[in-house]
Amino acid sequence: MANDDVEVAVIGGGAAGLAAARRLHDAGVRCLIVEARPRLGGRAFTVSDPSGFPIDLGCGWLHSAERNPWSDIAKAQGRVIDKTPPPWERPLLTHGFPAAEQRDYLKASRAFYRRLDEAEQQPDRPASTLLEPGSRWNNLIVTVNTFVSGTELADVSAHDLARYEDDGVNWRVTEGFGTLVSSSAMDVPAMLGCPVDRIDRSGRRLRIETATGAINADQAIVAVPTPALANEHFFVPALPAKVEAALALPLGLDDKLFMSLEHAEEFEKESRLFGRTDRVGTGAYHFRPFGRPQIEAYFGGTLARELEANGDAAFFDFASGELTALLGGDFARRIRPIRVHRWGADRFARGSYSYARPGKADQRAVLAAPVDDRLFFAGEACSRNDYSTAHGAWLTGVAAAGQVLDARQKSRAEAGDR
Repeated sequence: MANDDVEVAVIGGGAAGLAAARRLHDAGVRCLIVEARPRLGGRAFTVSDPSGFPIDLGCGWLHSAERNPWSDIAKAQGRVIDKTPPPWERPLLTHGFPAAEQRDYLKASRAFYRRLDEAEQQPDRPASTLLEPGSRWNNLIVTVNTFVSGTELADVSAHDLARYEDDGVNWRVTEGFGTLVSSSAMDVPAMLGCPVDRIDRSGRRLRIETATGAINADQAIVAVPTPALANEHFFVPALPAKVEAALALPLGLDDKLFMSLEHAEEFEKESRLFGRTDRVGTGAYHFRPFGRPQIEAYFGGTLARELEANGDAAFFDFASGELTALLGGDFARRIRPIRVHRWGADRFARGSYSYARPGKADQRAVLAAPVDDRLFFAGEACSRNDYSTAHGAWLTGVAAAGQVLDARQKSRAEAGDR
């Protein structure tokens, strides 16, 4: 495909970009996916461990699974969907966290989320202001929110956090969520390993400047993480409203570490524990995901940033320290690191998923708004209620493609009138 023949360029080959490209391609529009990475999928990323098990270093759960479009896509691809309930829906292991204390924590957590729901009717404020003063469980509630938002509650808009919708049904794809996402638009033309430096909209056609040359297009769907859009030089002429919206919707940080586990049968499948319950900044440890001899460790917010700053080995050192404190010094000999991916250090992501700063929840709509019927926007950060998820990204990609199709139909109608 000659560059000048591109009708629509889709900038970004993650869940949103692939959804947009899929819909445009199926509608007969000549589109091109322009992806900075040497692979498709974006923040959905499946690799194989040494035993051949697929592991998701990015998104891994079909949240709100019964209404999640990826569930139907997985079925269409012939993927195996595992409907085992997630570990956060069952009691945790009692190592360092007796059952009675778990019940107290759940009571405090539910009360916090009730206050959060009520706060949407009041002026926006940091979500941390809704914590019960002096509660012994505040640190753990804040820690768990770093898994949700990628940052601590003091950074997060109460309105935005309250708007998130989840039907409580969570499934997984046995072959890996990243495998599912990256396969969803394999037949659409794509340029991989092609970072976009800027989009020049000053001419009759868009000029998309990349590391390997320029691409000309009638229209573009921009489906990249907010740190890229926060660059005031990304668009020429500049789009200050988009920069402001992107700065209001930064990416939080969550990282996973996978470890092998010897004598795994001593632990219940799909069980979990926290490293500590008395401080902000601890790991969540998921034992035997899919029944495999592994531990999936999860780290968020400030802790994840601190670990990233010290390299991959810091994740295993931290996890080993927390687990041996709970399970005994001999436990260290039973675990080995498999793989971690530092999303903050990933130059094409620079984080995991978006949160809104206090007072900035409505910037999601600003980020999603089209510009001049030529530039359209998609991505999880554009979703009002499904942000931070791959299905939120997919839905915004489909919506952006619909906007393109409407704009093209309008343009053809206007040309016919002339």
